[in-house]
Amino acid sequence: MCHTLRNYKKENIIPDILTGIIIAAVSIPISMGYSQIAGLPAVYGLYGSVLPIIVFGLLSTSRQFIFGVDAAPAALVGAALVTLGVTPGTEEAMQVVPVITFFTAIWLLVFFLFKAGKLVNYISTPVMGGFISGICATIILMQIPKLYGAGSGTGELFELMEHIAATVKNANVPSIVMGVIALVILLVSRRLIPKFPMAICVMAAGAVMSSFIDMDEYGIVCLSEVSRGLPSFIVPQVDGRMLPDILTVSLSVAVVIMAETLLAENNFAQKNRYKIDDNQELLAFGAANLAAAFTGCCPINGSVSRTTMNEQYGGRTQLTGITAGVVMIVILLCGTGFIGYLPVPVLTAIVISALYSAMEFDLAARLWKVSKVEFYIFCGAFLGVLLLGTINGVLIGMILSFVAVIKKAADPPRNFLGLVPGHGEFLALEKFKHAYPIQHVVIYRFSSNLFFANIATFQKDIMDAVDEETRAVIVDASAIGSVDVTAAKTLRIMYDTLADMGIKLYITEHIGQLNVQLRKLGLGDLIENGSVRQTIERALADCGLSSPYPLVGVHNSYHDIRRKRTDTMVQELVWAFGDDAEDVIERHIQESIRSMKNGADMEQIMSGFWSQMDIQDEDEWLEHMESHIEEIVRVTGEDENKIAEHIERRRKQLYERLEKEHPEFVERYKARRTRMDERLRKHNPAAYEVVMKLREKE
Repeated sequence: MCHTLRNYKKENIIPDILTGIIIAAVSIPISMGYSQIAGLPAVYGLYGSVLPIIVFGLLSTSRQFIFGVDAAPAALVGAALVTLGVTPGTEEAMQVVPVITFFTAIWLLVFFLFKAGKLVNYISTPVMGGFISGICATIILMQIPKLYGAGSGTGELFELMEHIAATVKNANVPSIVMGVIALVILLVSRRLIPKFPMAICVMAAGAVMSSFIDMDEYGIVCLSEVSRGLPSFIVPQVDGRMLPDILTVSLSVAVVIMAETLLAENNFAQKNRYKIDDNQELLAFGAANLAAAFTGCCPINGSVSRTTMNEQYGGRTQLTGITAGVVMIVILLCGTGFIGYLPVPVLTAIVISALYSAMEFDLAARLWKVSKVEFYIFCGAFLGVLLLGTINGVLIGMILSFVAVIKKAADPPRNFLGLVPGHGEFLALEKFKHAYPIQHVVIYRFSSNLFFANIATFQKDIMDAVDEETRAVIVDASAIGSVDVTAAKTLRIMYDTLADMGIKLYITEHIGQLNVQLRKLGLGDLIENGSVRQTIERALADCGLSSPYPLVGVHNSYHDIRRKRTDTMVQELVWAFGDDAEDVIERHIQESIRSMKNGADMEQIMSGFWSQMDIQDEDEWLEHMESHIEEIVRVTGEDENKIAEHIERRRKQLYERLEKEHPEFVERYKARRTRMDERLRKHNPAAYEVVMKLREKE
């Protein structure tokens, strides 16, 4: 109980209570509208914003998520009433809907007992982002007709667009003007003063206008007045004839609530850097819906729009939701008359502005740059929700995610390996032009588990690489954690085929658990006859080869493989940042120069932004510093020659270290130094002159 209220911090109380008041006010039109969609009188939407929201606030582990009457469950229940032959708004509907809510709660508690909340772990960030954006877009399209005086739409994209097209002909201009002005004010204020509670100000302004201006005269719709008083407790009465259909409907509603709310809760939790207990949330969902059932309400769901407002106005704990529930009690007891003064276009603008800010198209833009596959998954989930509804949208996103995983596993990164002369680290031949294959040996790295979808790729790569000169194939299996039955069968065929060709197949570098799998899959003889070795070097030794290994087309002079590599083709910065290495160095140089304004001296920034940089990386860093000598002079006020002396002194230390540790690279270093000096001369002639004069003095 009260998970987010434990060790409560006093500084949160004002934003929590203020935001709770805003949530309660905004919940009035939303809840009343969705209650009518679910086939109940509008006032039951307010009832659903009292006890259920308080129960959820006491049980939830989410700091900010708000529960309430919402679109998806209301639409499902409204559609179910039609299927059951029940007329919305009638006494029969008021009996059937709480029964649906009751069994929805039971299903959610069953999900809790079976810990079904873990299913959300199989839903990726692109799916979550597309899902949330799809829901927001759907609800915005539902709300748009209310801006011009029509009723909200229901259904998916085509039904919503059809409703807009049918109703826009009779649009009320004053309603549009009021709603658009309110929306613009909210969107602009969110950008300029995001913490200011503009929603309350806009709502209050609308109520004041209603009290002085006859809105009916201008055709502007205000909320309907509701009767004063709190909800009565009821016991849902089950009609045995409808029970099978109700169980089916309630199961679909429960699945929607679980999927939609857990996804949205996790999305907000990730964004705000806290964790939730998915299974505890299912308990909160079930308990809140039980409370809704016993007060005659429709099923209750997590609300993205109200949660977004909670986030916008600084709500920190579930005291926000509890406050909203208490405020709704006060409204039902004392303030129902105020409700009739609230213009629908203004309240609609508040909802749309909140939903607009919750849409995650910024995530889609990042995915487009980083991973087209994940971008398409985002689009699939988004369009699925928009076109086919909540559950179908999630299913489409999940299916696309699993397809992407299988596709990635079926075509994983893989390389043939070789050596740079004088080095002992095995490098990808296609990435490092100074790396050469070992004579008569194919070394192959496969970066995925072996299973039915990728074993054919594995087999083809190796069999295409061997020729009549090949004596051994060594598989670097460091990224292979498991082998399935299909892959094991193919490995056996490959092993026997290669053996017939006089080629021995080795599996190396893998975890010991893989050997257990190989034995269980009938490949234990590979281990017994020495074809499974701990390292590539052991496999090479078994082939009769030792360092320095004979390379194809070049002489391999021996150097201790434990020495740190210093070849310019395999600098650590280039390895880490690829083509962006120079841009990264330049950015850090600029940051280092700015830090000098705060007291950092030359010695502090001389060794680069990483500790223990390689010699070539540090020399690259110094070369970039040289090109900024004039800027360093302006920031520090030091003499230009003194700064150049600092850099040259450090470079001399690097040269002495290179002579001591790697004398074989001295000539290569000198040649590289000449090239870098030439680059400095082209990019910064003034700095080049200073450095050259300094070297002449030495």
